[in-house]
Amino acid sequence: MMARRGGKRIRMDDPPPEYEEQGDPPNESVSDGDSPNKRMTRLRARGGVRDKPPIIDDDEDDFFAPVVRKRKHPAPKKPPAERRERVERPRKEHVEKEQERIDIERDVTTDESSLYFIVRHSKLHIATIVEDWIEQYKQNRDSALIALMQFFINASGCKGKISEDMQHPMEHTAVIRKMTEEFDEESGEYPLIMPGQQWKKFKMNFCEFVHTLVKHCQYSIIYDQFLMDNVISLLTGLSDSQVRAFRHTATLAAMKLMTALVDVALLVSNNFENAAKQYEAERVKSRDRRASDRLESLMAKRAELEENMDEIKNMLTYMFKSVFVHRYRDNLPDIRAICMAEIGVWMENYPQNFLDDSYLKYIGWTLHDKVGEVRLRCLQALLPLYDKEELKGKLELFTSKFKDRIVAMTLDKEFEVAVHAVKLVISILKIHPDILADKDCEIVYELVYSSHRGVAQAAAEFLNVRLFHLTADMEETKTKRGKLRLPNTPLIRDLVQFFIESELHEHGAYLVDSFIDNNPMVKDWECMTDLLLEEPGPNEEVLDNKQESTLIEIMVSSVKQSATGEAPVGRASNRKISLSAKELKAIQDEKIRLTEHFVITLPPLLEKYQADSEKLTNLLAVPQYFELDIYTTNRQEANLQALLDKISYIMTVHTDRDVLETCAKTLEYLCTEGSATYTRCDVARSNIIDNAVNKYKDAIDDWRNLIAGEELPNEDDIYNITISLKVVSILYSSHNLNPWNLFDSLFQDVEECQAKENPGRNLPNEALVYCIEACYFSISWGLYYVENQCESSQITEAVKELRSNLDKYMSACFELTRDGPTEQIQEAAYQSICDLLIIFSDQLTRNENPNVHTLQYKSTLDEQLVLNNFVQHYVFALRQEDVQDENRIMELHKKRNFLASYCKLVVYNIIPTKSAASMFKYYVKCYNEYGDIIKATLGKAREINKVNFALTLLLSLIAVFKDLQNQSENGTVSKNSHEFSDLKELAKRFALTFGFDAIKNREPVIALHRAGILFAVGDVPDDPVAAPTRLLFLEVLNEFNHKLLKQDKKVILNFLDRRLSPAMPSSRAEEWQPLVLYRNSLLHGETDQAPVAATKRAYARKRRGDHDEEDDEDDDEEENNDPDYRA
Repeated sequence: MMARRGGKRIRMDDPPPEYEEQGDPPNESVSDGDSPNKRMTRLRARGGVRDKPPIIDDDEDDFFAPVVRKRKHPAPKKPPAERRERVERPRKEHVEKEQERIDIERDVTTDESSLYFIVRHSKLHIATIVEDWIEQYKQNRDSALIALMQFFINASGCKGKISEDMQHPMEHTAVIRKMTEEFDEESGEYPLIMPGQQWKKFKMNFCEFVHTLVKHCQYSIIYDQFLMDNVISLLTGLSDSQVRAFRHTATLAAMKLMTALVDVALLVSNNFENAAKQYEAERVKSRDRRASDRLESLMAKRAELEENMDEIKNMLTYMFKSVFVHRYRDNLPDIRAICMAEIGVWMENYPQNFLDDSYLKYIGWTLHDKVGEVRLRCLQALLPLYDKEELKGKLELFTSKFKDRIVAMTLDKEFEVAVHAVKLVISILKIHPDILADKDCEIVYELVYSSHRGVAQAAAEFLNVRLFHLTADMEETKTKRGKLRLPNTPLIRDLVQFFIESELHEHGAYLVDSFIDNNPMVKDWECMTDLLLEEPGPNEEVLDNKQESTLIEIMVSSVKQSATGEAPVGRASNRKISLSAKELKAIQDEKIRLTEHFVITLPPLLEKYQADSEKLTNLLAVPQYFELDIYTTNRQEANLQALLDKISYIMTVHTDRDVLETCAKTLEYLCTEGSATYTRCDVARSNIIDNAVNKYKDAIDDWRNLIAGEELPNEDDIYNITISLKVVSILYSSHNLNPWNLFDSLFQDVEECQAKENPGRNLPNEALVYCIEACYFSISWGLYYVENQCESSQITEAVKELRSNLDKYMSACFELTRDGPTEQIQEAAYQSICDLLIIFSDQLTRNENPNVHTLQYKSTLDEQLVLNNFVQHYVFALRQEDVQDENRIMELHKKRNFLASYCKLVVYNIIPTKSAASMFKYYVKCYNEYGDIIKATLGKAREINKVNFALTLLLSLIAVFKDLQNQSENGTVSKNSHEFSDLKELAKRFALTFGFDAIKNREPVIALHRAGILFAVGDVPDDPVAAPTRLLFLEVLNEFNHKLLKQDKKVILNFLDRRLSPAMPSSRAEEWQPLVLYRNSLLHGETDQAPVAATKRAYARKRRGDHDEEDDEDDDEEENNDPDYRA
């Protein structure tokens, strides 16, 4: 064990003393091989000399500062005019051979007899390679040692060769200095960090070689005071090098060497204990039975093992102090991660020597590392220790000191770190249950609502250990009629209370998803329905209304996920994961189980809660996840009829939109064609629709008769027409009501509202919204009928009627969007237009039937302007409304939907890209509200046509600039104003959307500059020496200069000069400074030009996240530009 320096106890929660001292910045290119401090020798390690651990010069002061990787700009491509040697791209079938050739070129040696070459290329087992080397060592240990040292040098990526005259026992300073001088660091690569499967395999072989070498030498060679002394000395020196490759490789080798020695120490320790027992057993025998020669041999064996043990411990102590103590705080995260990973192995395998506070503190300190991978290695090192009950006592002090940090790491920004931190907190809870305070537990509790599924499920496991588990002392309870409650009843009650107290009532699906794989209680639907339907017994608490609603929400969320196997929105992975046959069968089995249960229990649940809209909305969704064939196979037709009757009744008496929509969707699922229940359900559906249509017809007839008689409708009349239209509209959304011929009657009211002839005689505003929606669904179902069900003999007439309905409906909606009587009517009309423009777009021209082609609807410029004005007014008009937070969120959600509908028209090329210019100008100003939508639209617009996209961005910038001119008193924009700075920031964001490939973006960037110059210098004043009034716009344009190639800057400069009269730049006044800055940037800014995407080296790995998300897309330009941009 390491002795504490000077007898002073080191506080584990204090940083090590070395952290507070300044270190020189590392210089990884030059090193003399000497450490500036006294090197730890074997003598010092054995306690002969006490030294303060040296401070390594190549460590930074703040060693946990984030590692800033400089973005490696690709070399600019030469101008097309210059000749370049053509590089043939490898054919696909030769990719693997080409990769092998490149790997060979990267090899540091071609000496087939070298250990590096053999380990790198040979297909021999590592054990065979080690045995061959041992034979060589036995014959000539000097040459074998040189071969081993050469292996470590080559594995670092160094081509230097160690000669026999360079090698002197224990003097490796000159060797390291010589190798450093011969090291080629231009590429910055070495085997341990090279990408590719071959190099990954080499790294594994390298580690295995070190471990196997020690294992095969453990009985004699490692004690010969030659091999290990030289290897340890070399690795210690290399690990202290300022050359990163040496330091990284040597540290990995040294740590793996220590791990192998730990295994040897463990074996020697066990052998020593066995020998001691045998010696003691022989010694206690009576003199006449004791074998003196055996006693002496056992004594000699014990002494030898004790000496070997001391030798190994000395090696471990020396390497720990000389390598680990300095490298665990290296400025390279990979090295720090290696140290943390290996010290965890030592503690787990050899706890009697390493599981001590003097070693644990290093892990504790490194828990604060700035790099997630290093923090993760710390937690992975600790987890196996806490899983062993026998180590609990040795971890008590460490736990008390670093508990707060470990709990805080459950909120780590790196999700993998957070998952392991929660697992560690669970282990702490199991072995030290009293050490966690309530506030610590509450931090973990809230993580069940985390957006990351792994974190949430780990937090749920913590709750299972602490709260949600069955115990032997739980009392059995009975219902009022004497029925025994199921075992999970108390757990489900606790879960409901936990959900209520968390005050996150919109996240029931998230809570269920957290527990669904690790606690069966969330799938115990029998227990849940039992709690809801059975009257509580004398010793039970009655569920209040809030608890019942919460339990139903949890139950329905569990049903949905069990039947679909899908995680809630936001929790699921972006990638589609195909389920295995076993998983699909498990989901199907769950679906059958829940159907068998709820087929029987759902009708009484609907009966009990038929007056509660919130509960009904959840309960009515359950049949959407049924296996419908169960109704016939289990002979449950009576329960099916009871369910249909209940749905029919609810549709008749309820007016809540959520309830009605859920009824309509459930009825749609029950009427799935081909199911055994289709006939019965279709009859029920027809009856429900008949009832709703008759109510509407009665209500509209009464209304029109009153209006014709010039009477005023009373409240009952208004209520009847509004509710009947609401039910019709909602049914229309899921079922085809066109056979009932409602369109003409519905559109009549829409047309009257649009005509504004008798505003006092129109339907109520809410009813008109339902009319607009119902007409939209009627037209949509009409297209579905034409495409899928209409007979060929009738299709011409059907298409003609549908086209007529579409034209007059769209005309009315555009008028209502432009000048509707209320916001609600305008919004409904706008939403219908956007959806129908997509449904009736040019995709219809791909239909096999030519009659359908005539249904394509093309909007006019005036119609597009109506949509644009709506977006500007309802989405971007910044109105400060004093409303509650919940209403503000709902309002924002509605606005985002309006904007998304408009953006879809741009994305699908239904309206020209330039129509988005007035929207793009809000990219920065409204980034928090709509940034993600606008950003996605920018990317898609760029795919359509790059030149048009660039000109659209320019139109946005010009629009903002003109707004600033109009806002100023004299029409001059102040360059120091906050608004102009915002405009430049917008231009900077726009410039990022072009990415880093200047060749692909060459034409659009040039087009943008030319059009921008024409705008900036086009407004020429009468005074010949006065600057153009829009010249300041050149500063905005200057944000795109770095996207120009060198030769293109000259072209733009010539273009600019031709647009300026000779007298213009003659003045040096302040108003001409934008021109001076712009010209200087074009003249002298060649070094700032956008890098051309260089040909990728075969080994280059593209890292995701290195660039802005907007730069990830590389698209090919379309052949034809948008005609709206042509001269």
